[in-house]
Amino acid sequence: MDGVELQILWSNLIGIVSEQARALQRIAFSPIVREAGDLANGLFDARARMVAQAVTGTPGHINSLAAAAGNLLQHVDEGSLRPGDVLITNDPWMSAGHFFDITVLSPIFRGDRIIGYAGSTIHHTDIGGYGIGSGARDIHEEGLWIPVLKLYEEGKPNHTLFEMIKRNVRTPDALMGDLGAQVSSGMIAAQRLNALCDRYGLDDIEALSDEIIDRSEAATRESIRKLPGGTYHGESSFDVPGGDIVTLKTAVIIDADKGEITIDFAGSSGRSARGINVVPAYTQAYATFAVRSTLNPDLPNNAGSLSPIKLKLPEDCIVNATYPSPVNARHVVGMYVPFPILNALAEVVPGEVVAEGSGAVWTIQIQGRDETGRAFTSSMFNYSGGMGARAGKPGLSAICYPTGVSAVPVEVLEAAYPIVFSCKELERGTGGKGAQPGGDGQRIGFSMRTGQPWLLNTVPSRLKASPQGLLGGEAGAAGRFEVNGVPTILSGKTDMKPDDAILMVTPGGGGFGKA
Repeated sequence: MDGVELQILWSNLIGIVSEQARALQRIAFSPIVREAGDLANGLFDARARMVAQAVTGTPGHINSLAAAAGNLLQHVDEGSLRPGDVLITNDPWMSAGHFFDITVLSPIFRGDRIIGYAGSTIHHTDIGGYGIGSGARDIHEEGLWIPVLKLYEEGKPNHTLFEMIKRNVRTPDALMGDLGAQVSSGMIAAQRLNALCDRYGLDDIEALSDEIIDRSEAATRESIRKLPGGTYHGESSFDVPGGDIVTLKTAVIIDADKGEITIDFAGSSGRSARGINVVPAYTQAYATFAVRSTLNPDLPNNAGSLSPIKLKLPEDCIVNATYPSPVNARHVVGMYVPFPILNALAEVVPGEVVAEGSGAVWTIQIQGRDETGRAFTSSMFNYSGGMGARAGKPGLSAICYPTGVSAVPVEVLEAAYPIVFSCKELERGTGGKGAQPGGDGQRIGFSMRTGQPWLLNTVPSRLKASPQGLLGGEAGAAGRFEVNGVPTILSGKTDMKPDDAILMVTPGGGGFGKA
């Protein structure tokens, strides 16, 4: 395909998925979607290969969504799909790894033929069951499990499914509103893709998707061929809710002849009894992110650029969760997956990697009754620590690396829930020293203004094991979690008294190189 023509069509595709994501955020009810951008939008061809993704989104959602479309369609007779059909699931092993993340997939018709699919995954406020914490003992305690079903059939809502969902969640209005936003964003993508075909005289996008995916794969393989072949080892250890230490080990195997990288997690910690286990799709999502962002971050992220990166996962491993392992707080481990990979790649491309950062965002969920006695359940909101330093630049402070979500502004939270913040500021000096210092963590204090007991669901990590520096850089500071000024290790839901005050100090990032 002519380079100029390809660039024009590619720009159109990026415009479509970006508009799809903007519409989703504008329509969404929940702050975690509307403000934080905890979402993914992708455009797929008729073979369910991801061709383009929106610029807004998280690696854990985007890269798992890349596989989700094909997974969903394995459970559907594609010949039975009709215009107006919308598929849905939150099966952790098909999509983004826990029940809160619901994937919606809409076939895009041109006449009577499917020419593609519009997909989205977002984190929903509540899905019933235990909640966002790690306290459930198996997956069936964690919430409502939605198999692959039609949410809409030929444009008509599946009323039985809608009623089942609403009766099983604590915040049905928010969940239904966010589902509506996902469906609407898919409709916009369908309209825009058909308009693109009209504008350029295309019957479908198969030739275009072949060109984009083939070029992306070839460029990714070429970037791998430039590396010295061999096996490189990395390791990262961190503490999780409850205080246990988890270790992730990786062997990064570079096959320069094939242009492939295989990441083997042999030797990593075994399955946890807590809900922090990670399904393979989520492990794959953050593993591919680590490689892609190191080798060729300017290439489009699609089925082609992701395919040369393979995984080997041992059985009974914390990043290879099997049924019925609890997984609701899978991000607590999953967001650390890039670090042992980056530590291994430091032997190969030291100028392109970053030191360890704070890792998983500290997620908070509050539940209770407000001053009027009305029940509330907050959307999950996140707080990040410092990012690890880079070879030529300091680490960024209070940044959600590697997930990339934004923090919900405290003003939005105080307006939506009966919460009041006493502080939210950088905790200076928590980044590790080095030729380039690590980013600083932050200090966040809050309490409730209801005058009634309330529930706190939180999953802080790195309260003991500090983020390590790289190539001579010093470690960042560990985090602190205090209740009424007393250091406390919480795990899962905790009953709080009306006047309890919470203080969180998130970890700093590791330094890079000797100071």
